[in-house]
Amino acid sequence: MSSDANTTTGADAIDVAIAQGIDFDGTPIPPEKLDLYNKVMGLEAGRQRSGVSNTMRSRIVRIGAKHIAQDELNQLLIDAGFQGLKDKEILFYYGGK
Repeated sequence: MSSDANTTTGADAIDVAIAQGIDFDGTPIPPEKLDLYNKVMGLEAGRQRSGVSNTMRSRIVRIGAKHIAQDELNQLLIDAGFQGLKDKEILFYYGGK
């Protein structure tokens, strides 16, 4: 895997840019933004996890909702053995459509 700072695709692109402190357009990320991000991520790193399957489902819903239609994502979740979309997820990610 390349650590090219100009890469703006893939799951690690944001993490690489943050670690370098440089946005995709080449401008420095202000230290105040980096400090706050690192503080919040530090809190998240110390949080007790409820289980791998729960975290996988959460990530699938959060990211999948950006790319996959509601009905399709719901069916994909069910087909994979996860709980289908919850009403609050539909409202949040799909605006209750």
